[in-house]
Amino acid sequence: MAEEAGIEVELSDHGGIPVLSVRGEIDVASAPRFQASVTDLVGQSSDTLIVDMSEITFIDSTGLGVLIDAEKRSRAADKSLRLVVTQPHVRRLLELTGLDEVLSVVASASDQG
Repeated sequence: MAEEAGIEVELSDHGGIPVLSVRGEIDVASAPRFQASVTDLVGQSSDTLIVDMSEITFIDSTGLGVLIDAEKRSRAADKSLRLVVTQPHVRRLLELTGLDEVLSVVASASDQG
């Protein structure tokens, strides 16, 4: 994983589906790196894209904005974006903001939910 500004990111393949694994804190300092990585992910040729956030320790409103932008870009490209969220505090934040209704949140990269 490449580490920069509080996060580590790695793009891999899971059964033909590109998976962006993110570890650390997504905040105003790391959001540009996260944004660039998500933009690269949306540019992949697959119809399904996954952002694995299972190792995110913190996310602020800037990071949430990146996720909203990623969803918009994915929809515009006629792709399905899924977020792997296992951390209770991240899941709770998505619920409190209503983003769990807008974003496809799953428990694992293999979850088709």
